Amino acid sequence: MSRIMITGSTDGIGLETARQLLALGHEVLVHGRHATRAKEACATLLRQFPRGIVWPVWGDLSRMSEVVELAGQVTLQTPTLDVLINNAGIYAPRRTITADGFELTLAVNHFAHFLLTCHLLPNLHRATAGRIITVSSGTHHSAKLMLKDLNGELSWSSYGAYSNSKLANILFTRSLSAKLANTPITANALHPGVIGTKLLRVGFGAGGAPTTQGARTSVYLATATEVAATRGKYFVDCRETPAAPIARDVRLSQDFWHESGRLLVTFLPNQSLI
Repeated sequence: MSRIMITGSTDGIGLETARQLLALGHEVLVHGRHATRAKEACATLLRQFPRGIVWPVWGDLSRMSEVVELAGQVTLQTPTLDVLINNAGIYAPRRTITADGFELTLAVNHFAHFLLTCHLLPNLHRATAGRIITVSSGTHHSAKLMLKDLNGELSWSSYGAYSNSKLANILFTRSLSAKLANTPITANALHPGVIGTKLLRVGFGAGGAPTTQGARTSVYLATATEVAATRGKYFVDCRETPAAPIARDVRLSQDFWHESGRLLVTFLPNQSLI
């Protein structure tokens, strides 16, 4: 059985992903913004799976220092990590700059996961064949990411910031996959579907499919033997699907990786990652 870390797993798709993985017998690290939320989610899961193994971990993904601390918590719980699922995401109703100087949506949806992944690579290397899975969105097709305006100073909207962050998830996955090409670790991204979560209600109104459906592709990529060697791909409904042309722009993915590394340099564990 695998040890699997899921960011943003105290509710919505993340919590359902944890449920499905526990049902399959895997061990899960449940992440929440605060300790109370993470511990409550673990208690909820253990009521359904009394013999399940879950660990609460926590940290505010809008604060890069807390992301580093979160990675430390994970390492204390398990120096070996089989799967990292970068699931957490927000849809911000207004433009906000974080304490670290990042636009909030991109900070949580991209920079936090970039940083967390870099810190947890040693844990994933200790696994037989680590997997990194990042939850993107079909909204990336509408993105117009500009490296010179990542904070939205020239142009910002809630939807634009969200779609740009979801494009960022795929660009990150592609560059990460290339950097890990000579290792057993794989990296892939996915669109979970239009799912009735808190994020959907905030950003797009009511509606959406159940979270049981939204978790399917994450669980598939975390567990299926047929994708054990698949790298740098984008999945929809458990099937490899072409991402938007901009998401397949090799130069953009490389430049965005370097820019992300430059902006996070003081938090990174290994400067060679840039």
